[in-house]
Amino acid sequence: MKTTHKIIVIDLEATCWEGQPPKGQVNEIIEIGICVLDTVTGDITGNKGILVRPERSAVSGFCTRLTTITPAMLAAEGIPFDQACKALRSTYEAQQYTWASYGAYDLKMMSGQCRMRNVDYPLSQDHINVKELFVQRRGLSRKLGMNGALEELGMPLEGTHHRGVDDARNIAKILWWCLQH
Repeated sequence: MKTTHKIIVIDLEATCWEGQPPKGQVNEIIEIGICVLDTVTGDITGNKGILVRPERSAVSGFCTRLTTITPAMLAAEGIPFDQACKALRSTYEAQQYTWASYGAYDLKMMSGQCRMRNVDYPLSQDHINVKELFVQRRGLSRKLGMNGALEELGMPLEGTHHRGVDDARNIAKILWWCLQH
């Protein structure tokens, strides 16, 4: 792991359906939630949700109910995936810092979509799986979801669960606890 005073925390939201995707559609990133955790002070800064327009799928009603992200939001505010990756590199210098996510889904989804779209991977190769770290630090026998980890720590869920912008901040709070224990 790179030694630094900050870790970039990422939470992705993607198109999803009840059951299998409709024919011809695939899971695609529709939001990159991001923030920066200062590992010295615990301050969480740069919290943002980058909305990403899907190219090979549509946002289902199920997806909107889960994430609150609507097709209209993506049409009005979303940017292409390659531009979102450029923003991670330029605004957050994401390749320079260790990054973290809750579980391996975000790591797999980001690397897979970059390969599929032939886009340069915007993040560092140094990744912290906060879900695994939390289980280890807390001495648990089973893994908990992000909301369960917050409950275990007596911390409130801030914002809307399954919104990347809010979940990134909540994950950063869990990571900060892990770094302190």
